[in-house]
Amino acid sequence: MATDIKDAVRTVDAAAVMGLLPGRPRLLALGEPTHGEDALLRLRNELFRQFVEQEGYRTIAIESDCLMGLVVDDYVTSGTGTLDEAVERGFSHAWGSLAANRELVRWMRAHNEGRPASERVRFAGFDGPLEISGAASPRQALTALHGYLSAGVEADLLPCTAETLDHLLGADERWTDPAVMTDPARSVGRSAEAGRLRLLADELVALLDAQTPHLITATGRDDWDRARLYGRTATGLLRYHYGMADTSPARMARLCASRDMMMAHNLLAVAARGPALVHAHNSHLQREKSTMRMWQGPVEWWSAGALVSARLGAEYAFVATALGTIRHQGVDTPAPNTVEGVLYALPEDSCVIDAPRLAAALGGERLGRRVSPWFGYAPLDPAHLENSDGLVFVKDVPRS
Repeated sequence: MATDIKDAVRTVDAAAVMGLLPGRPRLLALGEPTHGEDALLRLRNELFRQFVEQEGYRTIAIESDCLMGLVVDDYVTSGTGTLDEAVERGFSHAWGSLAANRELVRWMRAHNEGRPASERVRFAGFDGPLEISGAASPRQALTALHGYLSAGVEADLLPCTAETLDHLLGADERWTDPAVMTDPARSVGRSAEAGRLRLLADELVALLDAQTPHLITATGRDDWDRARLYGRTATGLLRYHYGMADTSPARMARLCASRDMMMAHNLLAVAARGPALVHAHNSHLQREKSTMRMWQGPVEWWSAGALVSARLGAEYAFVATALGTIRHQGVDTPAPNTVEGVLYALPEDSCVIDAPRLAAALGGERLGRRVSPWFGYAPLDPAHLENSDGLVFVKDVPRS
């Protein structure tokens, strides 16, 4: 078995990853089992650079707010603003403070300098404007979509005025109240105003679709694409807020599913633009259902990767990442009866592995799932190996 595993091991680079796949996928998803470790983000950065230079990839999409990501994309493509502004305002979850994310943005801007639009690299956030503690107001997305349509179509085609939207939205604090996550009764998601907003958002998106030929000609495809993002985000947020007002036992499962559905819709839009590297938590990119234990008990839902894979087939590829130690987070040497433990015994500090081949080599082994010492780290589920196209293993993650 050890010989079979060693034969499946390759150096971590773009060529090794592509060698695992039958062709160049439109979305190449690289997962991580925890967030915020600069060593993993630097590895992502280097792989993206190689995919751009060797394989013609032109977009990186990360698990960050899709609307905030527009700030980064504007900076790297056209130099709008400054690097400091891009990393401060362009990432959610406080990830703009991470050195590797700053370096990614800096490299992308330098790469694009002086290049024609067809050769520039793009940035996308594909998460909704969400945190585990709550969700944003739909104001930004709704008003931006309405503003785009107001400038591009006849006024009598619009289903409402900007003033009507403002009145129905009310104070943003009603939408962003963090107490709603544990107290559904505080949510405005099923109020009469929210119900009216859902209908109007649907009408605005339908108008955008109906006027597509005119709008692309009048404003350009990039602005039309951005308006579609506003539409997806507005309807997704209103759906999420509706779910936050749910009092049934299925509430958290529905919220998790709603978030990943927003992610999937954004990823499909990214895929329509061309080949992209996607980076997020393994649980969002895997082909299986995701699971999490929350205060209401265990919940499960279909991941964004599962939803996108069902649509794109072989045009979607998933490479998980597994780790040996993160000692500064209490993740010590893995037990030998786990996938991480088997890989930790290899001499390589990091490697790319053919996941189905590894699964076959381990076929007779009864491996358990590693126990996580903290909430932010999710060990690899050995049952998922066969449904991954590849696996990146990093033996030891140093403190940043």
